[in-house]
Amino acid sequence: MTSLPITAVLPDLLAALRTGSGAVLVAPPGAGKTTAVAPALLDEDWCTGEVLLLSPRRLAARAAAERMAMLAGEAVGGTFGYATRMDSRRSAATRVTVVTQGIFVQRIQADPELAGVAAVLFDEVHERSLDGDVALAFALDTQGAFRPDLRLVAMSATLDGARFAALMDGAPVIESEGRSHPLTLRHIGRAAERRVEDDVAAAIRLALREEEGGVLAFLPGVAEIERVAERFDPPPPGVVLHRLHGTLDPAEQRAAILPGEGRKLVLATSIAETSLTLDGIRVVVDSGLARRPRYDRAAGMTRLVTERVSQAGATQRAGRAARQGPGTAYRLWEEAATVGLPRFDPPEMLEADLSGLVLAAAIWGVGDPRDLRWIDPPPAAAIAEARTRLVSLGALDGDGRPTGHGRRIAGMPMPPRLAHMLLGAGERGLGQTAAEVAVLLSERGIGGNDVDLEVRRRRWRTERGPKAVGARRLAERWTRLAGGEGERRDGEGACVALAFPDRVARRRDPSGESWASVGGRGFRLDATSPLARAEWLAVAETQGTAAGARILSAAVIEQAEIESLFADRIEARRTVGFDPATGGVQALRERRLGALRLQSGPDPAADPAAIEAALLEGVRAHGLSALPWDERATALTVRADYAGIDARALLAERLDQWLPPLLAGRRRLDQIGAGPLVEAMRDMIGWDAMRRIDRVAPSHFTSPAGSSHAIDYGAEGGPRVELRVQALFGLADHPVVGEGRVPLVLSLTSPAGRPIQTTRDLPGFWAGSWAAVAKEMRGRYPRHPWPDDPAGAAATLRTKNADARARGSR
Repeated sequence: MTSLPITAVLPDLLAALRTGSGAVLVAPPGAGKTTAVAPALLDEDWCTGEVLLLSPRRLAARAAAERMAMLAGEAVGGTFGYATRMDSRRSAATRVTVVTQGIFVQRIQADPELAGVAAVLFDEVHERSLDGDVALAFALDTQGAFRPDLRLVAMSATLDGARFAALMDGAPVIESEGRSHPLTLRHIGRAAERRVEDDVAAAIRLALREEEGGVLAFLPGVAEIERVAERFDPPPPGVVLHRLHGTLDPAEQRAAILPGEGRKLVLATSIAETSLTLDGIRVVVDSGLARRPRYDRAAGMTRLVTERVSQAGATQRAGRAARQGPGTAYRLWEEAATVGLPRFDPPEMLEADLSGLVLAAAIWGVGDPRDLRWIDPPPAAAIAEARTRLVSLGALDGDGRPTGHGRRIAGMPMPPRLAHMLLGAGERGLGQTAAEVAVLLSERGIGGNDVDLEVRRRRWRTERGPKAVGARRLAERWTRLAGGEGERRDGEGACVALAFPDRVARRRDPSGESWASVGGRGFRLDATSPLARAEWLAVAETQGTAAGARILSAAVIEQAEIESLFADRIEARRTVGFDPATGGVQALRERRLGALRLQSGPDPAADPAAIEAALLEGVRAHGLSALPWDERATALTVRADYAGIDARALLAERLDQWLPPLLAGRRRLDQIGAGPLVEAMRDMIGWDAMRRIDRVAPSHFTSPAGSSHAIDYGAEGGPRVELRVQALFGLADHPVVGEGRVPLVLSLTSPAGRPIQTTRDLPGFWAGSWAAVAKEMRGRYPRHPWPDDPAGAAATLRTKNADARARGSR
C-alpha cells in the first residue's frame, strides 16, 4: 500500500474530511485511489459506519473489492465486499462495500438518510455516466437535508476537479502526482478500406515481435473481438489469449486481469479503459473506435453507434500500457489526426433516455429534475419526452406526480420499461417469463445472439456457465418481485409488448423484411429469419436509423393477445379518404392501435359531411385538375388567362366558397358535371371580370355567313379560328380580338374540312394566292362558289345551286 502514489496525499485527504464533509481527489490512472482511499478511512474517528465505494462497472466493482481484500489478507466478503445486480459478496462484518452506481441509486431512494453509512466515494466521476451523476445529485441532497455529517468524496482521473468542487460547495481539491512510467506512442495508421480487425491483428503481431510484455487491444465491440480472436487461433507459442467485455463470466474476466502463466494477449472493449489494472500489460493496441449507446429521441430508442474514441479515451487507453512500468501504445491512426478527435465523451446525461431519472426525481420529491445539483443539467426536451413516456406507462399522473405503480417501478432494479413489464406480466400469470425476458434484455450474450427471444430463452435454460447460472438466480429474484412464479412459461411476445408497446410491429411485405410499428417507426428484419414469417412481432431492441432500424431482438405475438393487452388503447374509427385513382372517396370502418390498422371494412353509412370534406381535401391536395373539366371549362380558364385574369389561382384560393355546394350528395368528383362547374366558375370570377374576358377574349368568332366558331386562345401562334373559306367571302378586313387588336389566326378549310390556307392577313390572301387556290378548288369542288373577287362576293356555306334556290325563293 505504501508504494502507491496516492499514499503521499492521503494525509491531506484525511485532514480535509476531519474538518469538512467533502473533498475532490484528482489522481491519474494507476495512482491507487480506487483501492487505497476507502481502507484509509476506516480508522478515522468520524468513520463509525459503512463506506460505500461507487464503481461505474460491475467488473471494476468486483475487482476493487477483491484487490482490497487481498491486500488486507482477507477473503472478499469480510471487511471488504461488493454488491452488483447479479452478484453480491458481503456480510455483517463488511465495512467497505463496492457497489455499482445503479445499486446505490436504489439504496438511497429506499433510505434517503443513508442510515449507517459514514462516507460515499464516487470513483471515476469524470466518466459522467447517468447513474453516476444521479447518485451524486441525490447524495448531495441527502447531505444538505438530513446528513451534514455524511462525507462525500468525488474521485477523478482528469483535471476537472474544480467543476466538482464548485458543485460540492467549494470542497477542497487534492491532487496526486501519480506514478509516471515512460510511455511511447507509435502512430501506425490504418487503411480505411480494410476491416478494422485485420489492421488490429496486424498491429498485434507487430507488437508481439517488437515489444516485451502483455498486449491489450481495444476494439469497438464483441463481434470485432471474436473476429480478431479467430485470427489468433491458435495463439502464437507462449501467448495466452483472453477476452474482456461485459458479457463474459466473472471467472473469464478475472483471468484477463490477474497474473497468469504465459504472455497475455487481451482483446477488450472500452470496459478496460479505466478502473482496472491488468497485470503484465506493457503494450496497448488501440483501434481508435468505440461502440456506445446513443439515445435517438426522435425514434424513442437507444441504439449502439460505432464512433471514434475521444482524446480523453485515447489517453486512458494508452495509459494502460504504463501502469506497472514502461510501455508502448500502438495507435491505428496518424498522429496529426489526434487533434481532430473529440476532446471528451459527451456526458451520458445529454444523450440518454431520462425516464429513470425523471421517475427517481419525482419520487425523491423534486418535480423538475433540474432543481437538483448537476455538473450538466438534464435537457428540458429530454425531461419532457421521458415524462410523456412515464405517463403512458402509468408511472406518473397527469401532474407529474408518481403513482403507486410508479413507486413500485422505481423500486425495481431495472429501467422503467422493464419494471412496468415485470409488474404487468405478473398480474397476467407471466411473472417468470417476464423476469427471464428482462434478464435477456439486460445481460448481453446470455442465450446467444438470436433475434428470436424465445429461442434465446430456451437455449439459456441449457447453458451451464457461471454467468448463465447467475443470470437464472437473478431471474428467480425478479420473478418474486413480479409477484409469484407465474402460471405460464410462454408469452415472450406479450411481455415485450408490455415493455415496448410502441414497438409492436406488423409485417408489411410478403418477404418479412419491412415492418410498421404502433409508434409509426419502420423496422427491418433479415428475410431469412424464421420471425419473418410472423404477422406480428413485439420488438425489443433495434439498431440503426429511426426510419428503418434493424431488429436485433423480438418475439412473435398474436393479434388476439395484442387486443387483450391494449384493449383500452384500441380506437374504433370511421374514416373517409380521397382516392386520386378514382376521384372518389374510400369510406372505412376500422380499429387502430396507434399507427397500425387492426381491422377495416367498407362503411356504407359514412357521414355525408365527411364525404364532402374528403372530396374537398382531395381537390385541395391534388389540384383543380382532379375536377371533371370539359372543353367549355378549360376554354374559360384559357380565355381568362388571355384577358390577364388568373382564373385557376382565383378558383384555388376560393375553393372553400364555390366547390362545397357542388359536392353535396356526391361521392365522386365526376358526378359534379361540367355544366355546374362552368357556372360556378363564372360566378366566382364575377360579372365585371367576365365582361372583361368577353370583351378582350370573346369565346366565338361570327363569320359573314352567320356561322359561329370557337376561338382557341391556347393555340400556338396566337388565337386561332378554323372555318370554311366561303364563310369569309365579302370580308375585306382581317378579324381581330383583344384590346391590342390582335389578328386572329385563320385556319381556312375546304368544303370537306381539309386545310387549304393559314393566314394572319386576309386581304393579302384575297389579293395574292387566292387565285391559285380558287383554280384548284374549282376542280375539286365544282358545286361550290369560287369567285375571282372573294372580298366582293357574298359569304355562303351552301352550294351554287342551293344558293340559287334560296335566292329564287325570295
